[in-house]
Amino acid sequence: MASDKIYDAPMESVTTLVHRDSPFINFRAFDFGEGSYGYRSIDAKRFQLLSDAPDDRDVLAALIAHPQFRDTYDGAGVQDCARHGQWWLDRMTPDAYETVGADTAIDVVHSWANQHGGTPEPLASRLRQEIYAPIRSATSRYLLGPLPEDALHDYGPIHIDFHEIVLIDRPTATLTLLVAADD
Repeated sequence: MASDKIYDAPMESVTTLVHRDSPFINFRAFDFGEGSYGYRSIDAKRFQLLSDAPDDRDVLAALIAHPQFRDTYDGAGVQDCARHGQWWLDRMTPDAYETVGADTAIDVVHSWANQHGGTPEPLASRLRQEIYAPIRSATSRYLLGPLPEDALHDYGPIHIDFHEIVLIDRPTATLTLLVAADD
């Protein structure tokens, strides 16, 4: 069973990633004028990849096994729980992520960020610097694809939209987990 691989992953797979920081962009902090920020935010968890990091699928498995992955993105932060985003953690596997190009990843975030009208220039500038630039420079990008309905945890439907992109940048030895969500 795929979920056994996640929980039975050797400890060294978790140490493939070292959590560095988690910049947070809260749309509420920007003046939308007559528009709406729609209770949206982007959480970026950044990790250092160890120099001997394995192939991308193994790195994705290490991300899923990492304690920082246990975040429901509902304001409670990282917890010792069996949930990630709106899904049960044991339903998450590297195979749930599909390889995408930079343009597709940027389009996902840009379309989501602008769904209620344009973003104010200070927010657009921050998105260009902190989100779109790392997406462009990453050596590989993975978009979380659809999961089966039984993967949704007991209060998972709190999110209206939930977009997750993993960026792996081998030259800088970094992994960034981007979660764009609203409720």
